[in-house]
Amino acid sequence: MHHLSYGDVKTAADRVADRVRPVAVARADAGSPGAGPDTGGAELYFALEFMQHTGSFKARGALNFLLAHREQGELPDAGVTLASGGNAGLACAWAARGLGVPATVFLPETAPRAKVERLRAYGADVRLAGAEYAEAAAACEAFAADTGALPSHAYDHPLIAAGAGTMVEEIRAQVPLIDTVVVAVGGGGLFAGVAAAAQHHGIRVVAVEPERCRALNAALEAGRVVDVEVDSVAADSLGARRATPMALAAAGHRYVRSVLVGDDAVVAARHGLWEHYRLAVENAAGTAVAGVAGVAGCGNAHAPYVPAAGERVAVVLCGSNADPAELTRDAGPSRETELPRDGEPSQEAEPSPDAEPSRDGADSQR
Repeated sequence: MHHLSYGDVKTAADRVADRVRPVAVARADAGSPGAGPDTGGAELYFALEFMQHTGSFKARGALNFLLAHREQGELPDAGVTLASGGNAGLACAWAARGLGVPATVFLPETAPRAKVERLRAYGADVRLAGAEYAEAAAACEAFAADTGALPSHAYDHPLIAAGAGTMVEEIRAQVPLIDTVVVAVGGGGLFAGVAAAAQHHGIRVVAVEPERCRALNAALEAGRVVDVEVDSVAADSLGARRATPMALAAAGHRYVRSVLVGDDAVVAARHGLWEHYRLAVENAAGTAVAGVAGVAGCGNAHAPYVPAAGERVAVVLCGSNADPAELTRDAGPSRETELPRDGEPSQEAEPSPDAEPSRDGADSQR
């Protein structure tokens, strides 16, 4: 197992510089009366990573993965392949298109047409195989073996995780004395990358999971990676059956705290972000916010993590690829969405294809 280091993240940050959008950081309203830097309350910030290319942090890891292999002369003519109809699939297709690399993405035959069309809009060769994600993953593996295509993964690879962690440097540039970064956890790629960078700077990481979608928390409890049941409103984006060994290793550090939140709190936080801040995000982002007390408008007064007076906390809003119509429904998100088995978000919205990754940062639209 690769033990992710700060050096891995720093190398990734240098590699993807000027190709990804630096994360914007915005001050959140404090929930308690009189809270704020002048009165001794916590300082709360949102890291708006949902504004990243393809609508999630996944673009960072996908780009780092491909660039690193290109540096080593290990990008085959057959390109890259991945089994994921979620954010990882979109990010892989986007990064590959920008580098002129073929991308073949496998999905189950039951995948919604919107996912297929959006992937194709990014230039991916979409292959439908089997009725479940496991069958699509097996077809992807066979394709890689037959063609020599480079297999990628949604989150379980050090280059993917290191890429995700690059946002920590960008957060620090805007809030130099940041004390704590809060992230939602699915399979653990984002968490592992963030934790590697945060540990180097002495920054605490709060890893938030839904109570019924707790792969990392269960692994910490058992002392090893274990399979968990997945049944949560956030399962479309956080529904990994197990955390990676890399994430478990990162979670053992003294600067890491694992907390759980209920589905009601996730829904309330997500709706609060829309009603109070007009931020349209996935339930994964709502999960992170639900874990922290004191964010005004997000209904999280009883959240498990309570910042200390004067503590500077950045909550990562990790993705926006969900159905915006859910935000206007009083009942909250539907529980009838497909639950993929790769821990990746489903794509219900169909925004236009994103800009190519470019060295000068210019956005050329296809």
